[in-house]
Amino acid sequence: MTDGKPALRVALLGCGVVGSQVVRLLGEQADDLAARIGAPLELAGVAVRRLGRRRDTEIDPALLTTDAEALVTRDDVDIVVEVIGGIEPARSLILAAMSHGKSVVTANKALLAEDGATIHAAARENGADLYFEASVAGAIPLLRPLRESMAGDHVHRVLGIVNGTTNYILDKMDSTGASFTDALEEAQALGYAEADPTADVEGFDAAAKAAILAGIGFHSRVTAADVHREGITEITAADVASAKGMGYVIKLLAICARSDDGGSIGVRVHPAMIPRTHPLAGVREAYNAVFVEAQSAGRLMFYGAGAGGAPTASAVLGDIVAVARNRIAGTRGPEESTYADLKVHPMGDTITRYHVSLDVADKPGVLAQVAEVFSTHDVSIQTVRQEGRGDDAQLVLVTHRANDAALSATIEDLQDLDIVRAVASVMRVEGDDTP
Repeated sequence: MTDGKPALRVALLGCGVVGSQVVRLLGEQADDLAARIGAPLELAGVAVRRLGRRRDTEIDPALLTTDAEALVTRDDVDIVVEVIGGIEPARSLILAAMSHGKSVVTANKALLAEDGATIHAAARENGADLYFEASVAGAIPLLRPLRESMAGDHVHRVLGIVNGTTNYILDKMDSTGASFTDALEEAQALGYAEADPTADVEGFDAAAKAAILAGIGFHSRVTAADVHREGITEITAADVASAKGMGYVIKLLAICARSDDGGSIGVRVHPAMIPRTHPLAGVREAYNAVFVEAQSAGRLMFYGAGAGGAPTASAVLGDIVAVARNRIAGTRGPEESTYADLKVHPMGDTITRYHVSLDVADKPGVLAQVAEVFSTHDVSIQTVRQEGRGDDAQLVLVTHRANDAALSATIEDLQDLDIVRAVASVMRVEGDDTP
């Protein structure tokens, strides 16, 4: 029941794949949303770049405008929803909305990862809500559990697949033996990958999400620039086959973890081999999943659709409901928490493991020379496998945990050995400590 309370009016910035679904859900679920909130929601206007463009959802033309700034500063608007993406004009519009007392719901991972400090400060200074569940992992309820449900816990590590495009590509390479190029073309044909897939395949999208996850999980300010980033463009069918033969699968992972002494955090995005028994190994196609390890809650896994219009719009609607309830109650949601102020340590200080594949001369003493290089850098070898190929051989080694800088130096020295024809592949190994 709404008890005759006046409607809360929503201004929408952007009406693409996600925005059009937000409009649809606001209309289709109007009665339910009103009952859940305690007051009806009304769409006050929709800012678009081109008025005459055909859209997936029918919208009253009277609601459309190209003057986004005028829309977000109108006196009759209570909540501004931003789904246009990018840095500008999104940042300026959000700041303008907050300066006029509007609460904001955004799905903009790039902006939050680059300049979240400015956005959070504006929300605090203007007494505005800022909700952004849809910025990471689409429909999966992840940020609010980290920010609110686990506020009394101590998070040790967040490990996840947060980009559906790359997961689809790697899954197809693993299940069909396809090359990276062929799997990418299939992803593009199905609409999972953009015509320009750089943001996905080079890890920029996942790095922005990792920055947001690390900031919330470790109560520290983390930006995209703090994240060590590697993409999947160098992954070959041979790499995938080799991993498969050893009982591993390759995934692009976002990893946010406290250092062993708890004094800093590492935030990284890169392809890694994980055991096929690990919960993340079974995440197929374009799905996302995030594994959280906390002191009291233990191990938790969040899984679901990480992208797409309707799933992402679902997360946006959830935030709209939360913001609307807060406005009716005269309260605000949680502010940014950065009290821990942990520094992000460089990738070289990260403790990890490597899988190394070498093309070497097939003659006595090769393994001893290779092992000596590892020993020089204090890197312990866990397993070794060698296969002869006429005058050459393939040597596959997996290390124990070691400093990433030491592992990198080991690879550099291996390349200088006369007996090493080529370093065929180098990949980090994760997840062996999780059942």
